[in-house]
Amino acid sequence: MFKRKCKITFISHGATVHSMDGIISDADKYPKLNEFGEEEIDKVCEYLKNRAVAYDTIYTSSSARCTQSAQIIAKLFKKKITSIDLPSRRHGEWSGRSYEDLFDQYGPRVILETPQGGESLEEFNKRVSDVIDKLVEENQGNRIIVVTTPDVIQSAIAKTLKLEAENQFKLLIKTGTLTQISYFEGDWSSIIYSDHMPT
Repeated sequence: MFKRKCKITFISHGATVHSMDGIISDADKYPKLNEFGEEEIDKVCEYLKNRAVAYDTIYTSSSARCTQSAQIIAKLFKKKITSIDLPSRRHGEWSGRSYEDLFDQYGPRVILETPQGGESLEEFNKRVSDVIDKLVEENQGNRIIVVTTPDVIQSAIAKTLKLEAENQFKLLIKTGTLTQISYFEGDWSSIIYSDHMPT
């Protein structure tokens, strides 16, 4: 029988003006949630409230859109949030452009390229993996929430499923959704659900 070390509920931040238009943004301070994004996180809170599951810690990536989402969730549980170093992939010169524009110009394999001033997908995945491994080790026996960006959640899922990097972009993670992964001893993990959007 597998012995669980930690269960993480990843919550994708609410919508922003950039996310609704498919614009790449790795800035920390902008954009913040728009009205639709706040509604999405309110629905996430309602879902969590109805499940009546206790969480030990609420972590958040440092960007405004993640922190703002986490603050709304923290009010539900009457807990403080803990900021972690888990930003989205650094896109360098691609920031401010849309994925559709990049795909039209370079084709779908563009996600495997390293943008000028940015980081490679391999570097990003290792960074995400290292942070998650540390969270699991520090939270043995706990259930935690991590509010972050869709690409971080894609990376976490890809690691669990051992997907090739070129395929992780095909994992649809929308804003205002929940993904839950259980982590077990022996460096094994299992996806409980993914991209769940409360209605």
